[in-house]
Amino acid sequence: MTATSVPRGILFHVFDVALNIIIIVAIVALIRTFVVSPFQIEGNSMVDTLEHKEYIVINKFRYFFKEPQRGDIVVFRPPTDHGKYYVKRVIGLPGETVVIRDGSVFIRKPGQEDQKLNEPYLNETNAQKTYRYPVNSGDTTEEAFPVPEGEFFLLGDNRQGSLDSRSFGHLGTHNTAFVPQPDIKGSVWFVALPITKVHAFTTPEYDL
Repeated sequence: MTATSVPRGILFHVFDVALNIIIIVAIVALIRTFVVSPFQIEGNSMVDTLEHKEYIVINKFRYFFKEPQRGDIVVFRPPTDHGKYYVKRVIGLPGETVVIRDGSVFIRKPGQEDQKLNEPYLNETNAQKTYRYPVNSGDTTEEAFPVPEGEFFLLGDNRQGSLDSRSFGHLGTHNTAFVPQPDIKGSVWFVALPITKVHAFTTPEYDL
């Protein structure tokens, strides 16, 4: 019995294909880690803006060069459970005080009077119905949240059905309502699926 050698051209072709696969996998991994990444929405805490089972793509690169802005929709790790990802909207910025009063949100900047936040993205069920914890309590008495430096106050658009900064300080062991910037992993860039709902997001403009 005799053995024949594999032509060097075939070996080179196999090596070339394997190398290309490795490079592609590495590039995809780098993109997912540092640039963009897909997520699936679970739950209804952001309706009508985002709905259950929609697929979104987040921009991880954006916050390498700038801080989150008010109105950004972000993916983050909540202080109550760092093993999960949540999607909410940035409302309070470092150094401000977020005031919840009479079903509305107010922003108190240092040395200024409270300014009511205009939130056109809230649907009829949630407009003027931002309550204290528990979020469906109907409690309209005032509660103030002074936002520490380097941290943010986040709310879901479904104000009566969202586990957000109003709740975080009451749950778990961290006893904080705020999310540090390193725990914010990226901003929601666009809805990818279903195809009929594909659209991109822009940061709302607030007259503050």
